[in-house]
Amino acid sequence: MPLLDVRELAVEFQLPGGVFTAVKSVSFSLRHGSTVALVGESGSGKSVTAQAILGILPKNARIAKGDIIFREPGILVSTTNIAKLSPDSQMMRDMRGSQISIIFQEPMVSMSNMHTIGDQVSEALFLHRRISKQQGLKLTKDMLSLVGFRNADQAFHLYPFELSGGLRQRAMIAMALICHPAILIADEPTTALDVTVQLQILKLMQRLQRELNMGILLITHDLGVVAHMADEVVVMYHGHVVERGPVEAIYSDPQHPYLKALFHSIPRFGLAKEERLTPIRDIQVSTENIEKNFTHWQPEEKLIGPHLEVVRLSKNFSQRNKGKWFKRQSEQEIIQAVHKVSFKIEVGECLGLVGESGCGKSTLSKMIMRALSPSNGDIRYNDRGKMISLLNLDEETLRAFRTKIQLVFQDPFSALSPRMTILDVLTEPLVIHNIGDPGSRRDCAKELMKLVGLDPAFLNRYPHSFSGGQRQRISIARALALAPDFLILDEPVSALDVSVQAQILNLLKDLQHELGLTYLFISHNLAVVDYIADRIVVMCRGQIVEQAPTEKLFANPNHPYTKTLMEAVLAPDLSSRREFEKLGPALSQPEFWPAPYTLSPHIPNELVEIEEDHFVRMCPHEY
Repeated sequence: MPLLDVRELAVEFQLPGGVFTAVKSVSFSLRHGSTVALVGESGSGKSVTAQAILGILPKNARIAKGDIIFREPGILVSTTNIAKLSPDSQMMRDMRGSQISIIFQEPMVSMSNMHTIGDQVSEALFLHRRISKQQGLKLTKDMLSLVGFRNADQAFHLYPFELSGGLRQRAMIAMALICHPAILIADEPTTALDVTVQLQILKLMQRLQRELNMGILLITHDLGVVAHMADEVVVMYHGHVVERGPVEAIYSDPQHPYLKALFHSIPRFGLAKEERLTPIRDIQVSTENIEKNFTHWQPEEKLIGPHLEVVRLSKNFSQRNKGKWFKRQSEQEIIQAVHKVSFKIEVGECLGLVGESGCGKSTLSKMIMRALSPSNGDIRYNDRGKMISLLNLDEETLRAFRTKIQLVFQDPFSALSPRMTILDVLTEPLVIHNIGDPGSRRDCAKELMKLVGLDPAFLNRYPHSFSGGQRQRISIARALALAPDFLILDEPVSALDVSVQAQILNLLKDLQHELGLTYLFISHNLAVVDYIADRIVVMCRGQIVEQAPTEKLFANPNHPYTKTLMEAVLAPDLSSRREFEKLGPALSQPEFWPAPYTLSPHIPNELVEIEEDHFVRMCPHEY
């Protein structure tokens, strides 16, 4: 008998405009030790289904029909219909967290910054188990060790904001598994994580599943993760199940047009330069009236030099030791976030900057934007035929210059003010720089909406009424409001569904071609960068470890860290399915790098040209 049986489930939301049915007649089963993947875009009903199983639906939602049968494992199997229980009943509260647990998508939002990791992980244990405080603390530390914390005693007393994204997600897993539940619901557990950290989390989930004989309900839009984790796949679209079956059948012979479209929208290695991704819903861009604001470069202006040149740029931060707030500057620990980084970006080129969280990518982009001041080095910019140093600009000159470089942020939800209409969002840059009058600004906002494939009639709406992909398109439109020459794109698609990701990537390529833009595209996903970038720079621990044209890098990746990043991309293909337990240590730590690539203060290293325009950091004497 299955652990969980969902039968003809329907969930309704009571909205001001009437009743909206978010989940319609959904059925599937979950067995001991197996993984069922719920697949679909945002808004397909995946998370609402999980909320119904846990009894944590919003107050304006209710289960309209259907059953959720949970069979509690044990000597005598106890059967409960969760759909008939009150969410506030004692039986539901006893079951939630004890028998059925959940890992949420964003651990920073899901955890309290006012309480330590140990307090939050042990809370569920003390709620559901009658044990002494000493026993509870020991079990908590054992669980923290089990999920991969090297020093459980230290981790117990840390706060969430002191941990990286991967470690926060491990703490969430420890919290979910502390009571050894029969079912773990993993709601997009790796969406915003680096590809190497994603592998570690999936490997951990598989190991704990075997040890606890646990059923996993995996909610995701990443078909690469599904291929490597799932036994059965349930594909949802607009609240309906459109296809369901074993993972082998789903991947070898997809039947529904929606599922086929999902497969075609995924960036993958080896795409031809002119080949495009195929989004489920393509967007039409209109550059007819906006293109006049973007003046194309003259040949003589390009000859002066590259569009942007970073020269031996470094940034150091000082960090206090724990418990010592008042220290002299000379006694504080110095951390090198960026160390002697140099590269060039030609006019009209897209340079991909790749690396894990903490490698210095965002710090580098902030220095280029002059949001941070570098410790050493220089940033040179080709201002239409005149090379200038961005570090020498005074405040007034810098303010005028900011129109030329704009930034698109990673998270479209927090990048837009919820209190401003889209008209206000798009015209704010024009107001700040005193460009035009209210009428011309409104006309510009209309053209910007058309440019990113949105209806100008939506200008009076607020950001909350748009989907994630639409918000990202609005963020791109805002960045283009001042007709810049150079765009910094900081992880612009990492938080988006694969189909929406395809829309945004195609849009960025079209805009670059039509408007003659130059891009610095920051990402941790090499498959995405392969699709959009002309050249790639790979960073680790604040240094460039490899740089080359895209074709050369993928044809001949040389540095062990670059190879690790490439191998960490999970392809939506069962033939490449791997056993995570057999994976070695992630080569993101220089101490694991073999000679001549080992990074150490005692070993000299530099970027060595191994072939034309292909550089790798190594010890030149050992090459």
